[in-house]
Amino acid sequence: MKNVFFSETLDVTGHKCPVPVLRARRILEGMPKGGVLKLLATDPMTLIDIPHFCQENNYDILKMAEDESILYFLINKTGE
Repeated sequence: MKNVFFSETLDVTGHKCPVPVLRARRILEGMPKGGVLKLLATDPMTLIDIPHFCQENNYDILKMAEDESILYFLINKTGE
């Protein structure tokens, strides 16, 4: 999984809950099945909120990482 290509990037750094999930939902709804969203966030609650959102909506988290207080998620739109 070294070279995962993403379709869209969403930067919600500086935003607090529920903004990251709401914006991710809007973008993922408009993406084709199989698309990958790269989400960047700083709110620590996204570590809970994004996985829960993905589980509820049948999206796969391909990767979660943190680098210098920025949280990175790669979300695959697998189904609905």
